Amino acid sequence: MKGTALLPLALVALLAALPASAEAQGWKDKLKAKAREKLEQAGDKAVDKATGAATEAKAEEPPAETEAAKPAAPARTSAASVEQSGEAAPASKPGEGAWANFDFVPGSRPLYVDDFSRDVVGDFPRRMEFKAGALEIIEWSKGRWLRASEDSRFYLQLPEVLPERWTMEFDYSIPTSGEVWISFGPDENKRVEFGGYGWAEVYNHATKITASGRYDAKHDADRVFRARVMADGRYVKVYVNDKRVLNVPNADLERSNRILFYTDATVSKPSLFGNFSVMAGGKKLYEALAESGRVATQGILFDTGSDRIRPESTPTLKEIARMLEEHADLELLIEGHTDDVGQAAANQTLSEQRAVAVKAALVESFGVSADRLTAAGFGASKPAGKNDTAEGRQMNRRVELVKK
Repeated sequence: MKGTALLPLALVALLAALPASAEAQGWKDKLKAKAREKLEQAGDKAVDKATGAATEAKAEEPPAETEAAKPAAPARTSAASVEQSGEAAPASKPGEGAWANFDFVPGSRPLYVDDFSRDVVGDFPRRMEFKAGALEIIEWSKGRWLRASEDSRFYLQLPEVLPERWTMEFDYSIPTSGEVWISFGPDENKRVEFGGYGWAEVYNHATKITASGRYDAKHDADRVFRARVMADGRYVKVYVNDKRVLNVPNADLERSNRILFYTDATVSKPSLFGNFSVMAGGKKLYEALAESGRVATQGILFDTGSDRIRPESTPTLKEIARMLEEHADLELLIEGHTDDVGQAAANQTLSEQRAVAVKAALVESFGVSADRLTAAGFGASKPAGKNDTAEGRQMNRRVELVKK
């Protein structure tokens, strides 16, 4: 796959000039293979010696004959997997460190959420569409992953066409010389790309847009990244872990009811994907609050079974604080809600603790006056969706703001 940020300039120019036709594909594949070989010679040896590059088919068993295929453990637990993983949050709090400049806000309505917890290990995910390659679910690092062991294609199937505003998140680990192309409509020449070194690219052949960015090089050895894409009309922002790496006002990606993933992989250097979340964007918090008197947010995240707020929550907390600053007469009831997994009494207590934690964060870290906020928890007693689907449970794990 084309990685403009890494390939030699001559190869990049030639790749860009190739037409998107069957006749050109063979030549393009050859150029890609040559480019990949150069990258492997330049970078794979050094990085793989330190970190490895594949995963375990079971918790303790490697998938290939060589241990060199094993990736480093995830640097962070992803937002989408927090409720299942049980892993602790990073040391930083909302508004601190790199997260202080983090501005990704997930959409308000789940379209596709999947951590493969209801699939069978060794199978292809039931909710995805297989297109080509070798793909199966494996267990690794307290979770389940979709492993590609050769160049592969698969679709996320959505219940509706992507709206004007949407977000997507997923975890990935791919070979250092590999890539994943993601297209959101029939034209694969309009896409977002992620590379094994933590780089990303937005590419639109029609408008001749090519924008590349990269995560801090010192984190290359992490090898497992959280990818995030936030789209609003033609505008697209792309994030790797806690860093916004691309800000493209005219990306002009397509919209359809399925998303294509096309990834590089081999048996000894597989690609891994997990914890998918595609969300429909909503109105700004104050607009929704003024319209209906309450608004639910999916942007405040907690550790599993805990009231500890994760640093990815920074943008949503900032928006709440800014809303209160701009509307001096506004007072809020902060409601905590959970899904129905676990005991009802424990969920009730947890929802109360989380609501109190949100109030405390707004007061202590964002300067909101405590007398303008009230906190209450409702456990699983007021579901926003059905608890028998991943999307429904995601809707139910929420913080709601109610105008007093």
